[in-house]
Amino acid sequence: MCQLWQLDVELMESLRFGPLPDRPDLDVAVALTRLLHEDFVARGTRHDERMNDEEVVLAVKAHRAVLERLGLESPQLPFRHHSGFYDYWRKNDMSGGGGWQARRECIEELLGPTRQALEDLQEAEYEQRFKNGPRGTFKNLIFAAVGPKPQIVLRDAVSNEVEIVRNAENCLVYKDPLPLQGLTWRQMVTWWQAHHMPDTEEPEAADALYRRLYRSLDSLPEQTVLRTYCARYAEPDGFDLPALIPQVYLHYDPYTRKSGGHSGALHRERMDFLLLAPDRSRIVIEVDGAHHYGIKKPTGADGRTTYAASPRLYSEMVAEDRRLRLAGYEIYRFGGWELTRPDSPQVISDFFTELLTRHKKPTP
Repeated sequence: MCQLWQLDVELMESLRFGPLPDRPDLDVAVALTRLLHEDFVARGTRHDERMNDEEVVLAVKAHRAVLERLGLESPQLPFRHHSGFYDYWRKNDMSGGGGWQARRECIEELLGPTRQALEDLQEAEYEQRFKNGPRGTFKNLIFAAVGPKPQIVLRDAVSNEVEIVRNAENCLVYKDPLPLQGLTWRQMVTWWQAHHMPDTEEPEAADALYRRLYRSLDSLPEQTVLRTYCARYAEPDGFDLPALIPQVYLHYDPYTRKSGGHSGALHRERMDFLLLAPDRSRIVIEVDGAHHYGIKKPTGADGRTTYAASPRLYSEMVAEDRRLRLAGYEIYRFGGWELTRPDSPQVISDFFTELLTRHKKPTP
């Protein structure tokens, strides 16, 4: 028999270690599920298949890796390849003239739930296009800067590729594909291990990442927010909570800031915190000190620093809030003063409990 079809072995190997640059994991998972389903059914009904045993093993491993990245459980196949499937149906009374139907039903029972779960994800993605979610496609996160600000340029305007040309060592950059279910603490730790601590175990890497994020905050109220939220990571399933990402660059505007009369100036360069939630919401949390809405007065004789309310600063702040909300972000604000009170950890904890309940992963 002339073989007109050949499995791309290198492609299967690459899928085990990361997503393809030009195809979303969801589309790949659908294609691999269909490939395995068709091949096993062909083997069980016509004694025909496109893949040999070794290729089936590679396809199953790639399938498992892609499903894990999508947050889905892999089907528990009781065999590894076509030969194993043959032995399986012989041992389980699926031989004989009418056994082909039993073998077809066997494969459907094993791979059908996975196909249904992927179809549910596709449907959710389709419906999301008609909702007022954030505009644009996730590209990268530049966050947790310490020391001098990074200088960013647009390296490739066609592909929208940005590059940090100065002080790159002072910030973190997350470029991995964003899973459909948002960005969890576990995924952040996995990224940190891969790029910064490849020889460490997950608990050690998580502790180091937390400390690095904490270093990017220089105000007590912001530190209280991060410390209180991140305590949840120690709870059962805490690593699967959305990661609280501090000091995220929203836009970089090196020119209009310097030209004072420019009407297009962008006033909020960084977000204090960002959550990429399981329901695909982008949630901004701001901690407002007096400098957000007031102008510093000369230091008094007692050495105290005070601020005078500024209608201009306040107007700029709420105008930027409106712009972000229209772009699909949710914004929540804390006053710096309320986060210095003795009960502030409880206030923060109660807030996040309600917020996470509201933004759970949608039920198919």
